[in-house]
Amino acid sequence: MSEDSGRTESGTATAKGAEPPPPRSLWHNRDFMVFWVGEGLSLYGTQIANLALPLTAVLVFQVGPEELGLLRFAQLVPFLALALVFGVWVDRVRKRPVMLWANVVRMVLIGLVPLLYYAELLTLPMLYALAFGVGTAAVLFDVSWMSYVPVLVKDKRSLLEANTKLNATLSSADVAGPGIAGTLVTAFSAPAAMAANAFSYALSVISLLLVRAPEPDPPPRTEKRRLRAELAEGLRWVFGSRWLRAIGLVGCSCNFFLTMVQSLFLLYAVRDKELSAATIGFVMGAAAVGGLLGALISGMVVRRLSVGTAYRVSVSIIFLGPLLIPAAGGPSWLLVGLFVASFFLEYFGSSISNVIIVSLRQSITPQPLMGRMTAAMRMLLYGGGALGGPVGGVLAGVLGLHAALWVAGVLSAAMLVPIILSPVGKLRTMPTGPEELPA
Repeated sequence: MSEDSGRTESGTATAKGAEPPPPRSLWHNRDFMVFWVGEGLSLYGTQIANLALPLTAVLVFQVGPEELGLLRFAQLVPFLALALVFGVWVDRVRKRPVMLWANVVRMVLIGLVPLLYYAELLTLPMLYALAFGVGTAAVLFDVSWMSYVPVLVKDKRSLLEANTKLNATLSSADVAGPGIAGTLVTAFSAPAAMAANAFSYALSVISLLLVRAPEPDPPPRTEKRRLRAELAEGLRWVFGSRWLRAIGLVGCSCNFFLTMVQSLFLLYAVRDKELSAATIGFVMGAAAVGGLLGALISGMVVRRLSVGTAYRVSVSIIFLGPLLIPAAGGPSWLLVGLFVASFFLEYFGSSISNVIIVSLRQSITPQPLMGRMTAAMRMLLYGGGALGGPVGGVLAGVLGLHAALWVAGVLSAAMLVPIILSPVGKLRTMPTGPEELPA
């Protein structure tokens, strides 16, 4: 549509200054739908691997809390070490080819786990190396896809719908993935369950190849590109904005505590509470219903409560959930029920807050800075997660698993103070650009 035509796509004249018609539903956007399906398939496989990979370390190599924390660190530390550099590069190139090759790499590395295991060649250091490689490819993919969605979704008013759909798929994967993983681990072995993840990445590669929307090349630079200057530009954008800065720091703390709790919980459930892999899969799958519920009602929550109130409530719920794990006790049905409730709160709050946070970041960031903004955010979020695993392992080694879970739960609940003070809580509606943010 020409900007000066004075008509909408339906041909109806609009008065100058009149509010534009609402954007068309993304159900009619063929390329977004193809991308959504492919991303959904890979998310299902990833959720299987999130349980099968640490269970491989626990059941095959009999690791302790420190070693399990190091495995999680190996998978997440690429976000801390490489995200910013990758963000600069992604802003210089088209995103879809990067995503394709990132998923090819993940498919191959994940597929090596069962192959090496059955060939009796898999070692714990090799598992660390494969986890690091998978994490590195995940950095490239994550930095790219969050920058790619605004390419598929031209109207920024549709970003909330796009992220709601993507988050609903993630939540449904959270529901089904752990249960499937627990069943596969019980029926075959933890390494064998990783094959399902490799297959899902292959399907995601096919879906990306089917996207037909042309992706424009990034605007050419007239001056010489300097890595340090471009890194600084992206960091200034994120840390110079009180909105993005608040989101990033709270998200870093959130991932730090949740990764710590999840790493300790796996050992606590297997060794102290003697739960089977199938039962742990049930706990995570049943709890993830909260994520699916949160994704389904996130739009309604934002409309009813305002963007800021929805953010404060949903993020507060996440930080309160970890207290239930060390508090859980009594008969097995009550123990499992409280475990489910803890992770249910985490998934429910995360599902609503993620839609708000990702939409806000995409709405107020110019496209040429999108990759670096995403990279800086991923560095903060996953950097916090990378540190949470080993810190939790050290705490458990000193205090024991149960006491370490109490420390993590209490410190997590203390995060309600910065959440209440966050400027994001002042937002009434979702802005479509930085100029719409309140002073």
